[in-house]
Amino acid sequence: QKNKFESLRKVSVMTSGMKSLKYLDMSNNLLRHDGADVPCQWAESLSELDLSSNQLADAVFECLPVNIKKLGLQNNQISNVPRGMVELKSLEELNLASNRLADLPGCGGFTSLQFLNIEMNSILTPSADFFRSCPRVRELQAGHNPFKCSCELQAFIGLERQSGGKLFGWPAAYVCEYPEGLRGTELKDFHLSPLACNTTLLLVTALLLTLVLVAVVAFLCIYLDVPWYVRMTWQWTQTKRRALHNLPGDQGPVLQFHAFISYSERDSLWVKNELIPNLEKGEGCIQLCQHERNFIPGKSIVENIINCIEKSYKSIFVLSPNFVQSEWCHYELYFAHHKLFSENSNSLILILLEPIPPYLIPARYHKLKALMAKRTYLEWPKERSKRALFWANLRAAISINLP
Repeated sequence: QKNKFESLRKVSVMTSGMKSLKYLDMSNNLLRHDGADVPCQWAESLSELDLSSNQLADAVFECLPVNIKKLGLQNNQISNVPRGMVELKSLEELNLASNRLADLPGCGGFTSLQFLNIEMNSILTPSADFFRSCPRVRELQAGHNPFKCSCELQAFIGLERQSGGKLFGWPAAYVCEYPEGLRGTELKDFHLSPLACNTTLLLVTALLLTLVLVAVVAFLCIYLDVPWYVRMTWQWTQTKRRALHNLPGDQGPVLQFHAFISYSERDSLWVKNELIPNLEKGEGCIQLCQHERNFIPGKSIVENIINCIEKSYKSIFVLSPNFVQSEWCHYELYFAHHKLFSENSNSLILILLEPIPPYLIPARYHKLKALMAKRTYLEWPKERSKRALFWANLRAAISINLP
């Protein structure tokens, strides 16, 4: 031990002539084995070998004494015990502590194994069938691993009760490392409900919850939003049908206005004193459709809204906290939005008169939220010096020659 031996195969050749060698300690060296084609030649009498604290990897299992009974491989770089290796039928004690193993090794090549140390590896969820595949094992040291406390670990925890005390260091050495919330919890104190780990029960529960959720959603749709949209769609189709019936030869509505104005009555002073005078006066005046002067008496409000939107090239919405509190503004927004998608046009102009806090926008106004998130809107400037640019941008947005 504590020398600078590098080749495990050369060490085996050096021992091949030692007829009485039983115990060999090669720990704390620089031993490697790369799986060379030349076989290893150990002394047949060797029964105890210590190869701990070297640089050995998985290939070490191709270069081990056939008759070995006690083998120390702790503190190496072993990540897997390969299957199909040379069988070590006499091996009774194996130490694999402080390596890189991700699971418990099987006993396919170690038919006589009685003691296994696999502490301080990288085992998250050890296999629960270890003792079934290794019936002769009397003691398993698997503590001080970064156990992941989940459903997969439940079977291993139950294994401790079935093994009759074969887990060395239980329970202090068996502690959860993952998830973060369970770090430091002993495995004996970790429990999950049968629902969490029973897939069939979980699926049945999820199905029942889904049915309940669908029923609740259907109830909310029927008694809250859906009737309103159905009613609005019905009004739209009825107005369209009457228009086609009255003008059978018409190919579509004739544009009579540059823009239809939708606003709350509480913002009417701004519309009448600022918006209408600045757009309708001067060169290239714009013809605006306003409900107070252009709605036709005798028709329903909804039908008047639809007709005005149909006869207008653009729809201007004056947005403010007052706007979102007006039911009629919502109708106008709905029909204008419907026109936007039905004709694939760019007919909406949004003017933000006052900032609207998100919490003031009702859930029913999801179209307004979507429009404000996706479309550019003009913001009414408080500084007078910036208003000339505002009116120029607004005129440019609705510039069109009416027939």
